[in-house]
Amino acid sequence: MAELERGERLQVMLNSEELSAVEDFRFHKRMPSRAAAVRELLRRGLLSEGFMSADAGAKSQDFGVLSSNGEGNESAG
Repeated sequence: MAELERGERLQVMLNSEELSAVEDFRFHKRMPSRAAAVRELLRRGLLSEGFMSADAGAKSQDFGVLSSNGEGNESAG
């Protein structure tokens, strides 16, 4: 797995329902951490709104919002 450099920190406050939804998503998708789940949800939201375009055949194995070339990854499921 390629090592990603994440130099920015983003603090987000969630209510109990939002946190539960993130945790449910994380468990269902077997994500390694809350941060990975939040990054994946953010990436999916940006893709769905057309702010990022997915590379054909790309995978979200790094659970990053952006790939190393600055473009989005297509979800694996």
